Amino acid sequence: MGPDRQAAEVLSVLKMSVVHVGTVLGFYVLSACGGTQQPSPAPTSAGALKPVSQAALQTMLDTSVRKLLIPGAVILLRTPQGEFDVTSGTTQLGTMHRPNTRTYFRIASNTKMMTAAIIVQLAQEGKLNFSDPVSKYVAGVPNGSNITIAELLDMRSGLYNFLESPKLSKSADTDPTKVWTPSELLAIAFAHKPNFAPDAEYEYNNTNYVLLGLIVENLEHKTLANAMQDRLFGPLGLRHTVMPPNGVNAIPAPYSHGYLYGSASEAFVGRPPYSPAFKAKARAGTIKPNDFTNLNHSFSWAAGAAISNADDCATWIEALVSGGVFNAKYQRIWFDSLRIEDPQKPDGAQYGYGITTLRWGRNTVYYHGGETAGYNSFIGYDPVNKVTLVVWANQPVSLDLLPNANTIMLNVLDQIYTESPLH
Repeated sequence: MGPDRQAAEVLSVLKMSVVHVGTVLGFYVLSACGGTQQPSPAPTSAGALKPVSQAALQTMLDTSVRKLLIPGAVILLRTPQGEFDVTSGTTQLGTMHRPNTRTYFRIASNTKMMTAAIIVQLAQEGKLNFSDPVSKYVAGVPNGSNITIAELLDMRSGLYNFLESPKLSKSADTDPTKVWTPSELLAIAFAHKPNFAPDAEYEYNNTNYVLLGLIVENLEHKTLANAMQDRLFGPLGLRHTVMPPNGVNAIPAPYSHGYLYGSASEAFVGRPPYSPAFKAKARAGTIKPNDFTNLNHSFSWAAGAAISNADDCATWIEALVSGGVFNAKYQRIWFDSLRIEDPQKPDGAQYGYGITTLRWGRNTVYYHGGETAGYNSFIGYDPVNKVTLVVWANQPVSLDLLPNANTIMLNVLDQIYTESPLH
């Protein structure tokens, strides 16, 4: 997710909010994921999918947008039955500009999939080893001689997450066009002691992926943006996906504005709940969300600065999961990178090399999510049932602090799979 609560944590938030979510949207959160590692697509029984109803999807999205106060949202669903494009709302408050699957938005931490993919390609080409210490490529990293590239990829470095610093959210609110350099971001992280020893725990952390971005640039002798274009966007035909230069705030047209009630800190590190009075005023329309469209995303860089549209995101996740990015050996390594985040928790959430999984009944969706000030998105693919799902919303969280795109995503999965943990 750009700066975001990690994809697995997003689901945990929804699980813990089951009663309240049911009140708001009339459904129940998915059951806990399996507690065992899921390294590769698992067979599912035939008939795992229901007939898809465009009308039902449209009704659900319109209801969600209205109840969650989302200005606009898009669902792109591909199944063996065909492609279903469902849109609602507007790309800009005060207008009737309906979004569509070609509308650009900030994909936030979905960028991590792309950064991780290049690292895996470099390993495939023998240019690095996952066991290499980060100190081999970037100097001055606390515990750098003991932190491996693999531990950066799967969020087990123990380094402090620079996005936890109030300095970042304050800057986003008061100086949104500020250009951050990777060295400035790492200076914030390295000014703090590591949170734990390398590989001792899991902690979703944007510092890890800024370091990975620097490793890409050091080995490729080009900018990360150019490496992504040459290795991923160009070969896969992603003509509407860009990693903008750090000094660029604008989004290519046609784009959606991005909104958020209150401070950018909500999208960065979370915040106390909105007060009942604030919620009442927002629902009455007397408080409007702030527009974060032109917030410079250099503060997330390799961890979350890319821009795309739903069509490209669908093509990307299908290629990534289906073997269009790595050779067979490294596709297996990529699948096998998934590890249980916390064995002590019952949800069985996993994270690997820029990817996580969602278990829906006996079905497995490989996905990532993205959340930043202004946008929330889900990009996933079920390779067994050939289901692709992209959801984005131009407001990241509801007044009840539920991730908007993921809330919609749960309802989509409920409508398409015959087995649903929501009932």
